[in-house]
Amino acid sequence: MSRTCEICGRGPLSSASRSHSNIKTLTKKYLNLQTKKINGKKTKICTSCMRNQNKAAKA
Repeated sequence: MSRTCEICGRGPLSSASRSHSNIKTLTKKYLNLQTKKINGKKTKICTSCMRNQNKAAKA
């Protein structure tokens, strides 16, 4: 399974950590993905989408 949100489609960001000598080491920053049941199906959803869905449900 890929590390992407199934609702918004966002995936990991690539970044570089820099040492004191300015050497670049490429890293990946992953989303905060959680597995939730939505309409009886397990989906991987990021926490920002969860928050937006909760806000929409309350309004």
